Order: sequence, then structure tokens, then C-alpha cells
Amino acid sequence: MIKLSFIGMSGAGKSHWAQKLAAAGFRVISIDDRIERKLAPELAAGGYRGIGGVAAWMGWPDQPTYRERERKYLACEIESMGEALDEIEAAGNDGILLDTTGSVVYSGDQTCRRLQDLTTVVYLAAPPAEEEILIARYLSDPKPVLWGDQFVQRPGESVQEAIARCYPKLIAHRKKLYERYAYRTVSMERMRDPKLDARGFLELLDSQARTA
Repeated sequence: MIKLSFIGMSGAGKSHWAQKLAAAGFRVISIDDRIERKLAPELAAGGYRGIGGVAAWMGWPDQPTYRERERKYLACEIESMGEALDEIEAAGNDGILLDTTGSVVYSGDQTCRRLQDLTTVVYLAAPPAEEEILIARYLSDPKPVLWGDQFVQRPGESVQEAIARCYPKLIAHRKKLYERYAYRTVSMERMRDPKLDARGFLELLDSQARTA
């Protein structure tokens, strides 16, 4: 068995494929779940739960509480990544998959290089034609997103309009970081192939390794 990690934008299919690999015998470590547990007291105080609750707690990027909650979220993410990588390093040869968040690349170069050292990093990539899908998913079913300096709302512009304009910039910014750390890249289009199961996915990764 091998040690894998998934990176990519929220909505690219990381958690969906993590479930498929879990059914195939992989032990899955979810960073989303760990962050949620660390934020549990604050989430409970506001009546929030689940990944959707974390997104609701963070709020939209134009809200006055967003930046402080963004900072808290990232601190929990960095801590969760450190814990998960310690566990992976101590593990034997069992199959492990680390299901990261879309913002894992903000956890720092040292953390991401350690991720490279301990796992085969797989980037689930969104080609340009898929970007509108990611934007629509975020607006209809928000997930926690760290915007950093990529969100700038223009005068008279609604938050939804600003997100639709800024999200492609966020994707482009992160794409460079994902590509920096990835060993394998799989397109969202390929991941939606109904014939592609866990075994086929692993064979796809293996074929990329042989090609390289």
C-alpha cells in the first residue's frame, strides 16, 4: 500500500475520492474534520456544525468578523497538518490518504515540503472550463475558503458579484502553488468518469509515475 495526499480547490472532488479509497482499504485522515473539532467550542456557541457550519461561522469575505476567523481557521489547519504528518511518519506500510483542505498551500512551505516527503501528493485539478462549476458550488453550498488578499470588493458590487470576479484569480493563484508541490495531477473531468473506480484511479497514478 502507499501513502497519498490530495490537494486542490474546494469542490474538486477530494473528499468524494477519499471515500472511495477508504472503501478500498485506505485509512483516511481528514483535515476538515480535525479543524472542525478544534473549532468546536466556537462553532457550538453559534449553533454551527459540520463543514457547512464552519463555512457559515467564517462568513462571507466582506463581513467584519471574517478576517479574524480566517486567521483562527488557518492556525487550526497548520496545527492539524502537523499532527497528521506526525501520524503518517510514524505509520507503517498501511495505505493512508491525507485529505487536505483547499487552503493547505497556505500552511507554509515547510509543511508542504514535509507533505511531499511523506506522501505522493496528488493534485485534483480544475481546468478552465470547470471554474464556473467551482464558483457555482461555492455560492450555493459554501465551504471554508481562505481568501487572503485575493478578494477585493469594488464600490457598488455585491459580494456574490465580487466572488464571481475574484474566484478565478484565487484559482490561478493557488494553481501555481498546487503545481509546485504535486507529484501527480488528475483532471476533474477524468475524475467524473463513471467507469473510474478506486483501482482504476490508483492505476492512473501509477501510469503517470511510469511515464515520468
